[in-house]
Amino acid sequence: MKKIFCVLAVLLPYVAVAEDSPSDTKFNLNVRRIGLDWTKTDVDNSTEYENSSVAALKASDQQSLKGVFDVALEYGFDRFKWDNSLFMEYGKQSITNKDGTKTVDESADKILLSSDLAYACWDFDSFKLGPIVRGQYETEFAGDPHRNILRPNAGFALFDHDIIKTLYTVGVYEYDFTYADAKVSKSAVEAGWRIEYELREGVKFTSDGYYRKYLSYSQYVGEDLNYDFLAVARLDTNIWGDLTMGPYVKYRRAHSRQAQDYGSNTSIGVSFSYIHNFDLMYK
Repeated sequence: MKKIFCVLAVLLPYVAVAEDSPSDTKFNLNVRRIGLDWTKTDVDNSTEYENSSVAALKASDQQSLKGVFDVALEYGFDRFKWDNSLFMEYGKQSITNKDGTKTVDESADKILLSSDLAYACWDFDSFKLGPIVRGQYETEFAGDPHRNILRPNAGFALFDHDIIKTLYTVGVYEYDFTYADAKVSKSAVEAGWRIEYELREGVKFTSDGYYRKYLSYSQYVGEDLNYDFLAVARLDTNIWGDLTMGPYVKYRRAHSRQAQDYGSNTSIGVSFSYIHNFDLMYK
């Protein structure tokens, strides 16, 4: 699997030179979203995932306020598109018990750094299609165990469509050093999407997510997942300038290797966001 990633990364620039390509260059800072979510969360089978590193699977049913930061530097040149993004979210509930002690329950905790390089082998009028290579590092603000994952992957993507910003299928190599006594190498396949559709002026529907199916592991760790599915949908309505408000739903479902049942987290609420795309360069 690692050899495939290396070959694709080396060959991609040479493929670009061989093609006749347009000379337009774009460079922008895309503030996809900086905001707060007020959510009501329902969690299934959390007791089976109490030792998981995924906060969403071991949380309790609650109402909470969550902060989200989702920003990307997007650089397009010739047939290449290079995105470097940072996604962060954190939400928790603090309960004071009758004896005066406090119980803290995290509903969300994630930091994801991602660098994606895509090349348009086929450039149609409304979208581009070609290979993609990606490197990701996933961790969290707090947690026990503290999640640490390196995740390079490569495959094919449809991108730069007016509505379908990206639609991809990739092979994944994952190096998980979350658990100090078990550093696990894994392989997986993943499909994902990001969609933005303007229903009318000032009202936009946004959805993103992925499905990841694990195929092999270098060793057994019960908390490792067999599959992981995430889907997010949001309706943003401009209320003043670049500030928006609208309904929000997020669904996370996964099944660990040792659990009898799947774990799931369903969050429904209201999203308050700042969204803006800054054009830093265009020619």
